[in-house]
Amino acid sequence: MGDVSWEVLALLALAGLTAGFVDAVVGGGGLVQLPALLLGLPGASPVQVLATNKLASICGTSVSSATYYRRVGPDPKTFVPLMLLAFAGSIGGALVATQIPRSAFDPIVLVALVLVGGYVLFKPALGGATLLRFSGHRHTAAAMATGLVIGFYDGALGPGTGSFFVFTLVGLLGYNFLEASAKARMANWATNLAALCIFVPAGAVLWKVGLVMGACNLIGGYVGARTAVARGSRFVRIFFIAIVSAFIVRIGGDVFGFWG
Repeated sequence: MGDVSWEVLALLALAGLTAGFVDAVVGGGGLVQLPALLLGLPGASPVQVLATNKLASICGTSVSSATYYRRVGPDPKTFVPLMLLAFAGSIGGALVATQIPRSAFDPIVLVALVLVGGYVLFKPALGGATLLRFSGHRHTAAAMATGLVIGFYDGALGPGTGSFFVFTLVGLLGYNFLEASAKARMANWATNLAALCIFVPAGAVLWKVGLVMGACNLIGGYVGARTAVARGSRFVRIFFIAIVSAFIVRIGGDVFGFWG
């Protein structure tokens, strides 16, 4: 594809900044970044768009993961196996990314977001405090299963991955929203790295666009993580509901043809 104009690059940079903030707080920055890349780079192949999105995203998840680690101090007994299995799942997803049409994912993601958003909305106490539902090996096994399944999805396509991590860590494992966001960022960093291990050798990354968006994603990720830590679980829950609602509207519009 040809060179990207400065106007398009500026708009993609703004999308990266916004995505970094959203991703750091509740995840789902890809639902901001991917549509921007698809609109801004109409000549790029689907794999190039996915790969460039991963490069931009890993910049933001790197800084937000470090910020959460320093300020929240998540338990490595949970986040390490979560990250390892998320990495493995993402490798598998990235390997089949070119075989799965985008059209197959949107209806599934839409249903999942409706169920997730509705459950959180009508369970106001959910995620307010950490009440772990499993202990010992069962807790580790649940974290590993979460990492593997959501990691595979992220490698194959990715939009909404962080939000799915947050919801599963809250709803299945019993963490509060702030702790879930911390672990979700670390798992998301692992899935981004795994996907890039496949995409970079394949030459799929558009480096100029990816690095510019990545720098902005990093700034957004830093601000988002500090905001979430400062405001606490209640803020993260409200932000989660708002972002999931916006994603439902956007993806629902695609599925039902409202956006043309």
